[in-house]
Amino acid sequence: MCELFGSCSEHQLVLNKYLKEFYSHSPQHPNGWGLALLYGNEAHIEKEPLQADKSLCLRELLSVPVQERMVLAHIRYATIGNVEHRNCHPFTGKDCSGRRWTLIHNGTIFEYEPLSGMAARQLGDTDSERILLYLLEQMNREIRSKGILSAARRFQLLNEIICQMASGNKLNLIFSDGEYEYVHTNYANSLYQQLGRGQVIFSTQPLGGNGWEPVPMTTLLAYKDGRLVFTGTNHGEIYIDSEENMKYIYQIFAEL
Repeated sequence: MCELFGSCSEHQLVLNKYLKEFYSHSPQHPNGWGLALLYGNEAHIEKEPLQADKSLCLRELLSVPVQERMVLAHIRYATIGNVEHRNCHPFTGKDCSGRRWTLIHNGTIFEYEPLSGMAARQLGDTDSERILLYLLEQMNREIRSKGILSAARRFQLLNEIICQMASGNKLNLIFSDGEYEYVHTNYANSLYQQLGRGQVIFSTQPLGGNGWEPVPMTTLLAYKDGRLVFTGTNHGEIYIDSEENMKYIYQIFAEL
């Protein structure tokens, strides 16, 4: 599986210590890395279809302070989608109001029919990119119908989508609309958080130090300035590996 990292804070944090440990896991996730620094409606994204600890580009990035109020990072273990730059996370795009959305995903969508319509629009082959495109489509539909959406209405719509999409699927997500950072997990022991005053850091595995605890499962959460602002519906759709699903993943991986 892939690994996710995210941070959301009131003030800029220097994250090199966390990121160096996070990317040190790349031998187990060798199919690409990505890093996004988010500020308002803009995102600075670097990514490569290369094992992170072999990347000269990443080494150079981490040689100077990496700091921003919201940061996303990803190391990829490819299941759906070839090992190519276009399939590396994060994925990003703007809705019709000009708001930028950026997303990283750890998991597999086994069946969710609404995503099938996104295949013709995506640049790569991953189900993760299709998730972002679908979120943008639903936001655009709501904006065209009702105008600019409040933060509460955006969260309500996202909560509805995630509750539906989680059924039968492995859906660990961290994504941002430039103002809020959204987090969801439905797979046990696969996403942790470290809470501080005006800051929160997320990681697939605890990254040194104390204070790490599991992210609440099966519930979409939204943070702003490092503080929990919105809590969604506990949909109860816990993903558990099954023999059928594992065969599906191995079959797809063998075709990469």
